[in-house]
Amino acid sequence: MRRTITCIILNVITYSFCVAQDAIPNVSQRKEIEGLINQYSVARESKDTALLRRILMPDIDQLVSTGEWRKGIGSAITGMLNSSATAPGTRTLVVDKIRMFHSTSAIVDCRYDIQSPDGTARRMWSTFVVVIHDKMWKITAIRNMLPAAGV
Repeated sequence: MRRTITCIILNVITYSFCVAQDAIPNVSQRKEIEGLINQYSVARESKDTALLRRILMPDIDQLVSTGEWRKGIGSAITGMLNSSATAPGTRTLVVDKIRMFHSTSAIVDCRYDIQSPDGTARRMWSTFVVVIHDKMWKITAIRNMLPAAGV
């Protein structure tokens, strides 16, 4: 009987450590992650490759709405600069939701709008996977999506 009770207690304790943490970021995490997304937006707008290199992980991968995969920081930065040149306009990212996987990783959903010089707007979604690396939040993956018709 004692063995059974001990096993049950150990299972309950083990389970409590295995259950996912609260998926909602705390105030500090939210502020830091929103700041990271803002830095990304500023770097894209100003074509600041030094800032992009500071906030992107070296092994970043990006899937853009055209279906192009950009793998690695060099490919991602080159693609970002080319995209800004071929599709000029003001890019705006607004954080919609942050879900924490762990205290050092999260997924961030953003509304992503590109306002063209001719006045047309392209409305998309962008999802970022962010991690803490060297004591700062960095972007490790980006997925850009066009919403389904009527959304």
